[in-house]
Formats: sequence, structure tokens, C-alpha cells
Amino acid sequence: MEMIKRFFKEEDGATVVEYALMVALIAVAVAATVYLLGVEVNNKFAEVKNCIADPATCVPAE
Repeated sequence: MEMIKRFFKEEDGATVVEYALMVALIAVAVAATVYLLGVEVNNKFAEVKNCIADPATCVPAE
């Protein structure tokens, strides 16, 4: 705990703000990636579900 207190005392305000901005940008990038991958995975599961329900609608992989 003492180490964390020392870290924040030794850093100047501008550096802390820069770190916070970097963390925020990384969090936005991760959230966007997870969202986009989630949509793609959801679409694939829907394809499989539809294929199981009605095999005539399935398109064979080339």
C-alpha cells in the first residue's frame, strides 16, 4: 500500500492524466473489438441454428 501511495505522490499531474487517457483509449479499443467480434460470433451461431432447423437452406462450404 505504501508503494502505491509513493507512486501517486512522486508523479506530477500531467503524467497521471496522460496515463488515464491511454487507459481510456485502450478500454475503448477493447470494447469496440469485443462488440464487433460478438456480432460476428452471434451471426455464425444464427447460421448454424438455421442450418440445423432447415438443412435445405444450408450452403456447403467451398
